Amino acid sequence: MGYQDEWLLLEAEDDIDEAEHRPLTEEFLFYQAVTKGDIEAVRKNCGQERFLDSEGVGVLSRNPITNLKYHFVITTAMITRLCKQKGMELELAFRMSDFYIQKLDDIHTVQGVRNLHDEMVLDYTEKMRRFCHSNTNSRHISVCKEYIYSHIKERITIEDLSDELGVSASYLSRLFKKETGDSVSAYIRSQKINMAKNLLQYSEYSMIEIANRLSFSSQSHFIQQFREYVGMTPKKYRDLHHTIHWEIESEAENHTL
Repeated sequence: MGYQDEWLLLEAEDDIDEAEHRPLTEEFLFYQAVTKGDIEAVRKNCGQERFLDSEGVGVLSRNPITNLKYHFVITTAMITRLCKQKGMELELAFRMSDFYIQKLDDIHTVQGVRNLHDEMVLDYTEKMRRFCHSNTNSRHISVCKEYIYSHIKERITIEDLSDELGVSASYLSRLFKKETGDSVSAYIRSQKINMAKNLLQYSEYSMIEIANRLSFSSQSHFIQQFREYVGMTPKKYRDLHHTIHWEIESEAENHTL
């Protein structure tokens, strides 16, 4: 029997009442909360464990963990698409999607998938919250920010940005300061420091490796800039935050025992 014939048989045998799916309105409201940056509504949804509720949800695999992983990928893809439509930086949206979907490989329990799902949706929601609060930028500044994010590992100058946009460096500098309240160099530095915080928290890179990866002139320069921006040294930040994970690693270790 071919797949099409098998589907026609399944369609004929299915109990329509039992196969009823969750109302689209509920899904719409959830996705709307994420794209609006409504942290409270998304946290409430996570607290209700709606992601684990199988009622009204399609069965994509007979294996409960695999089924949940498939739904995780679908949810991530939908959120990524909707957040992009609402203005999230394209490269950021794709990188987040890739990151969270790849993390599924380390998970082998239903609770682990649920934990990752909650982290993922809250991460997107928080980034959309920040975006919505600052979404007053002109096209030039939006392109600027996209360029900075895409080239964050490189040394970026105002001339690089002005060449990309085809405007003078002085004009872009004034426009950026007017619209964001920051100088171009201060914004670039803040984005590099934010990336460094993620690397300190979630990777095993050394200080010199992070400094080189983000194109700081030296390790000492990186430490100085980090301390000025964060209020503590990179080492202190790592000591405080490096153990904060989603319990995925310990879960994977337990699975192999």
